[in-house]
Amino acid sequence: MDEVSARGLVLLGCGKMGSAMLAGWLEGGLPAGSVWVQDPNPSDWLRGTGVHLNDAMPDAPAVALIAVKPQMMGAALPALQALGGGGTLFVSVAAGTPISAFEAALGADSPIIRAMPNTPAAVGRGITAIIGNDATRAAHLDLAEGLLRAVGQVVRLDDEGQMDAVTAVSGSGPAYVFHLIETLAAAGAAEGLPADLALHLARATVAGAGALAEGAGEDPGQLRVNVTSPGGTTAAALAVLMDEDSGLPALLRRAVKAAAQRSRELAHGG
Repeated sequence: MDEVSARGLVLLGCGKMGSAMLAGWLEGGLPAGSVWVQDPNPSDWLRGTGVHLNDAMPDAPAVALIAVKPQMMGAALPALQALGGGGTLFVSVAAGTPISAFEAALGADSPIIRAMPNTPAAVGRGITAIIGNDATRAAHLDLAEGLLRAVGQVVRLDDEGQMDAVTAVSGSGPAYVFHLIETLAAAGAAEGLPADLALHLARATVAGAGALAEGAGEDPGQLRVNVTSPGGTTAAALAVLMDEDSGLPALLRRAVKAAAQRSRELAHGG
């Protein structure tokens, strides 16, 4: 982060994701004076951080991180064109915008990293996948990873084609889990629990099971076996959930496939 502190970081867009990252950087020791934020509707929190807000950008910042919504990309990118050419690393967390679109605007000789974070970044529990273009070097990837670790884990992809599947699994995945909580709570209420108690149980169960799955040495399949007594209540429920034709395996395959296909369409202007 020393290079970022010395040369500066430009953050284009500071909505929920941008704010989560900025909060992580500042908490990690990045000086507010080393950050330039461009945002047309800054929050009160952003105004109070001490960063350069909508000021003229430095000539050659170490990093320009693009966190605007995809539909605003066309209007936002021209502001960064002067930084292209190799001196600044560009990192995009905008869903559905391929590296080629940034190369067209910023030049193929500009190091560009495409990243896909997810919304648990807001509580420091996100996971982000990254992939760089041909101008990206190992030091660039290390720098991007260091910045993105401020909001959670980081994984590196082998090629950009994997980004659609990442989007479908981890990018959109929190919504699937939230819906699981909703439907589990509704099912509990249908069995006679008060709605607020059913929601409390469902929320805590999903959060606890997720923490256990992440921290345990065993894989999720073994954890499932560990809590399933032959002929017991869990086995009765799993007989429904694990049905290959009508259960969760078939449903999630269809859901993830639909999300990945939509990601491909968006990348091609669909």
